Amino acid sequence: MNMCSLIPIIVGAICALLGYLLGKMLGKGPDNTAEIQALKNKIAELEGNLKSCKDKLGAIQMQDSRMAAAMAHAAMPFNAAEAKAIFGRAIKENDLTIVEGIGPKIQELFHKHGVHTWKALSECSVPKCQEVLDDGGEAYKIHNPKTWPKQALLAYEGKWKELFDWQQELDGGL
Repeated sequence: MNMCSLIPIIVGAICALLGYLLGKMLGKGPDNTAEIQALKNKIAELEGNLKSCKDKLGAIQMQDSRMAAAMAHAAMPFNAAEAKAIFGRAIKENDLTIVEGIGPKIQELFHKHGVHTWKALSECSVPKCQEVLDDGGEAYKIHNPKTWPKQALLAYEGKWKELFDWQQELDGGL
């Protein structure tokens, strides 16, 4: 064999070897499909646990909101005798005129705006109270309702002594 025919064989062998080595280096690494599948299974399990926790939390929150709504609808017991003993006059349940600064006409304004109870008045903001007064006309705009919701809350909670003492300090609800 002559040298000229050997050179292509040597070059071919070198190219084959280089091709093999490059293929190994640039090709796929080790087979991790089992690990990948195990991790996918773990992720699916954790997502299931997360969904279960969210469902349980939602159920607890719903139960809490139902309990809060039930408690909000449950009226505080009204003790007319205790109120009369402290104020020295008969007090009717949810009579808004017990609030210092509210008379019969202002009470009527609140009734027209859907505020019929001490609880409802206690949940009104001061700007909402002022809006009710403003809707009554010029004669009512001079009143300042800043203490009315707090006074109504004390009445709703049956804290008659605290309400009475505070009203002794107030001047027309101020």
